[in-house]
Formats: sequence, structure tokens, C-alpha cells
Amino acid sequence: MPFAPSIAILTLVQAALVALPARRSLPFAVRLESRWWAVVLPGSIVLVVTGIALVPELADALTYLALVAVPILAALALAWAMHGARIGLAVLPIPLFALAWAIPETLTGEAAAVALSALACVALGTLIAGVVPIRWLRLGIYAMAIVDACLVTGDLLQSPNAVLNAAAPAASLPQLQFAHFGDAVLGFGDLFVAGVLGAMLAGERQLQLRATGLAACLVLAFDLLFFFVSELPATVPIALTLALLELSARRRPVSDSASRPLAPSGPRGAAA
Repeated sequence: MPFAPSIAILTLVQAALVALPARRSLPFAVRLESRWWAVVLPGSIVLVVTGIALVPELADALTYLALVAVPILAALALAWAMHGARIGLAVLPIPLFALAWAIPETLTGEAAAVALSALACVALGTLIAGVVPIRWLRLGIYAMAIVDACLVTGDLLQSPNAVLNAAAPAASLPQLQFAHFGDAVLGFGDLFVAGVLGAMLAGERQLQLRATGLAACLVLAFDLLFFFVSELPATVPIALTLALLELSARRRPVSDSASRPLAPSGPRGAAA
């Protein structure tokens, strides 16, 4: 598939992740809750880029980590973390993994791998949103986008990214450390930040759906920049979505319940 429709599909999947997380209770969240978990968002980019630049073999370790963790997290999303989750759906990663392994060079196999990585990010987003107070979660999303943009514009992300994308597990097992469809590639972190935003907004379904539509418009508009550059920080449209939602919330009456999830508040407690 040519690059233009490929990247459009991938970024629309990214935007759709904002709509998937449901509000879930985490009984252990009260004990684990800390603003420092928000560092995971920008820190994940910095650690991966720096680590691979210093120790290229780290890319192989991350590949195997994703190979094991992604299907498990995808099962968690289908059984618990997303809207419409059912215990019985937890088996779906098995056929998705089989397709991604059996026919990796086809659009069907690539779509199966993308689905696994996307679902895993729904679970990760729900988990991290359950232990980070909203105000710090917002800052984490903004910080991740800023770090991503700085690394891309400084030409510091491209080389480690290439090493990570080239790493492949043995026996032609699927590469789940990034999203690949047609001629386009999207980083795992780009999907992760969308899952985090969706989980942060999960308490207000209408707001979550509005954010999904806004994110879809922004990612498609952002894709137009590929006419001029070969790589973009795909976390930026998600951060812009949050910024526009916050700006809109500030312009509404304080009594407007739709603005509550974005208003400065205390810790979230045990809900995601």
C-alpha cells in the first residue's frame, strides 16, 4: 500500500485509541499513586533513544519484551480496560498473533500486529492513568510531545528508531515494538500517548468521543507535513488535542460538567 493511505490509516488508529479506554477501578492504585509515574511518558522516549544509541543490542531486548508483553496487555485490554471489554475476548490476541506471525508481509498480518500493539496501549494507558494525578498526567503528555519534537528536529531520533525497527525476534516472530502498515511506521510511544489521553478522559464519554474526533482531524492534518519531511513527532497531535480541550474547557462556565476532567484537581484516587 502506498505511503499516503498507509500513514493515514495508522494515524487514524492512533486517534481511535483515545475512544477505547474505559474508566476502571484499580484497588492497588491508592498505594501506588504518585506524580512521578508521569515521568514514564517522556522518560520512555529518552531511555529508549539514549539506550539504543549507547547499546544497540538493547533494541533486541526491547523486541523480545514487546513480543511477550504486548499480547498479554492486549488480552488485558479486551478483558477489562476498554469499552465493551469481556473476559471471553481475552483469547482474541491468540489468532491476531498467529496472523501476524504466519503472514507478516501482507496487509492482514500487518493489521493484526497493529491491533495487538494498539490494544496493548489501551491497557497501558488505563494502568498509568490509574496511578497518576490528572494534573501530572497532563504535564506528562505535554512533556512527551516536547521531547519527541526536540529529538526529531534535532535528528537524534531517526538513527535509534531505525535500529529498533530493524530488530526482529527469531523464527520470524512478529515485531510488536512498533506499528507497521503498508509503507508507513508509527512508534509504540505514539500509540501509548493516545491510550493515556483516552484513559484520562474515560470518566466523561462525550468528552472522550469529542477528543477522538479532534485527534483524528489533527493527525490527518499533521500527516500533510510528510510532503515536506520524512519523519514527524506523532505525539504532537495528541498533545495538541489535549491543549485544545483544555482551552475549550476554560471558556465554558465552571458548572459545565464536561470541563471537569480537564480542570486542575487533586489525585484521581483509584479510578482510571
